Order: sequence, then structure tokens, then C-alpha cells
Amino acid sequence: MSRPPALVVAAPGTNRDHDVAFALDLAGAEPRRTLLAELAEQPALLDDARLLVVAGGFSHADALGAGRLFALELRRALGERLPAFVAAGRPVIGICNGFQTLVRAGVLPGDGRRAALGPNAHGRFECRWVELEPQPSRCIWTAGLDDAIECPIAHGEGRFVADPETVEALETGGQVALRYRDNPNGSLNDIAGVCDPTGVVLGLMPHPENHVVPRQHPQRGRGAAGRGLGLRLFEAGVRHAKEL
Repeated sequence: MSRPPALVVAAPGTNRDHDVAFALDLAGAEPRRTLLAELAEQPALLDDARLLVVAGGFSHADALGAGRLFALELRRALGERLPAFVAAGRPVIGICNGFQTLVRAGVLPGDGRRAALGPNAHGRFECRWVELEPQPSRCIWTAGLDDAIECPIAHGEGRFVADPETVEALETGGQVALRYRDNPNGSLNDIAGVCDPTGVVLGLMPHPENHVVPRQHPQRGRGAAGRGLGLRLFEAGVRHAKEL
């Protein structure tokens, strides 16, 4: 399969779906953006995809908690199709609000109780660039990544919190995929991204889709252009999808 079809799901308030589609196109996939309402009417759209992205933004204005309504609607729209998609080994990634959604939906560890994305420790919205350190893990999205990824964050509820048993299970099970080099929100163990036990589902708070070409780096004119591209993460996901 030369360009695997990728489905990018957006809800009311999502604002990064165009950016994700651009990243997937550069990485070698054939992206299709769809609204959650359209997916609810045509859940078979997921059957045709080889890769799924739950894009970031502020779904439903985060009115009842970050990602909560998106998760409820996603479960209602897809039912058992989403677990079947993961069981087939097809890669899934949730970014920022999408990460919150996948945790709330029970696709990633914690289901919002044993682990969750809570308010930033300092109580402020955080918008700046960060460095992400890939970890030895089972995650297919970070396979082969040795150098740090540099990309922006934009969240008020991005602090990864979990009970001690869940944290230990993630650490010992190779499910911590990315850590912050300079923790911006107080996340436990500097965790920026985690994967599911199979390694095909990744959730992360930062936005790698906003650093896929060198000109997007804020210090591109100071020798930083081309360093830490988030595109490599999408390329890894697309490579895995091509092998299915």
C-alpha cells in the first residue's frame, strides 16, 4: 500500500485537524478529515482507514471537562469498531485534546480515574515550545526515534496524573513513550506521552503536527531549522500502517 488512508477525526472546537492532515500527507499517508457527526452517521469510514488520528483543539469548549464529551460521542459513534481497529494493529494517535479524549474513552490507560490529564500544576494555560525525549518503549510511533522532538504545547489541562500502581505499570510495561526535558505542567515523572499495552495507540499533549517543516521552528533563523522535527513521529506511524 503506497499511501495508506488515514482518518482525522474532529469535533466542535477542534482546531488542529488541518495541521494533522498536512503532517500525514508529508509522511506519506492519504488523509481524510471528518467531523465526529459525520463519523456517527457513517461509522464504516473507520473500516476503510489504516490509521486514525483524534486531533487536538478544545472540543465542545471543554465545558464539562477536557475531552469528556468528545470521548462519549466517539464511543457512541464507533462502538466496538474502535477496539477492533486497535486489535487489528492499526495505529491510533490522540494529540492534546485527542489524548484527553482517548484516556476518557478507555483506549489509553486510566479511563479518567486511575490516570487522567489534570489542570496544570501552576494553574495557568501554557503555550510555548518544549523538547520531548523519546523513551525505550513498545510504542510504534516512536520506534527508531533517538533525538528529541521539538514542538509547541497549548493546554490548561495537560498534567499527567495517575495512581501509583498505574504509574508503575506504565513504567515497567514500556508504555511511557515520551518525557518532557523541561516539565511545563507538573506531569508525573515528566510524562508527555503514553501508549497502550499493544504499542499502537499513542497519546501526547504536545503538538508534533506543528513542527513538520523547518520553517515552523521559532528559531529557524538561528541555526535551529530542521532540528527536532515532529514529522518523524508521523512517518513512524505511517510506516507501521503500510506494513499491515
